[in-house]
Amino acid sequence: MNNQSKNPAAKNAQIQTENPDLATRRPPADGTKIRIRFGDNLSVNGILNHCKTAQALVQQLPYTIEMARYTHDLCGITKPLPYQKEEIHCGWLNGDINYSFGIPYLMIPFKDEDQSAYFDYQVNIGVITSPLEELEGLNGTYDVTIERAEP
Repeated sequence: MNNQSKNPAAKNAQIQTENPDLATRRPPADGTKIRIRFGDNLSVNGILNHCKTAQALVQQLPYTIEMARYTHDLCGITKPLPYQKEEIHCGWLNGDINYSFGIPYLMIPFKDEDQSAYFDYQVNIGVITSPLEELEGLNGTYDVTIERAEP
């Protein structure tokens, strides 16, 4: 499949380049603040955006999923979530929180965005707001709980 004709993850994204330790995509200013707990090992913060997929997940919070660490991301199989065709893109930006409807799964990529165009059928639902190096330190499989962050 030729991904060059698909929407790249960076299309229409607000990008930050000031701090390479943070997500490439700027988080939405008025999204839903969340905490993602990887078992007892780590807790990171994020913000979910206003797309149909993200809002369907918000309605299910707190949400627990099993996620595993891979080369450039953490991901896990989830229940199907609704999405809009115009939000589908290929690839990711480091620090994205994405939903891939092909399997379906949730993924949190933390590196290799420059090599990600091959991975398609994704919808961006949010952004990690904690330093990404924290995610790189994880190894193995975790029971991950996504919950609303305290205001």
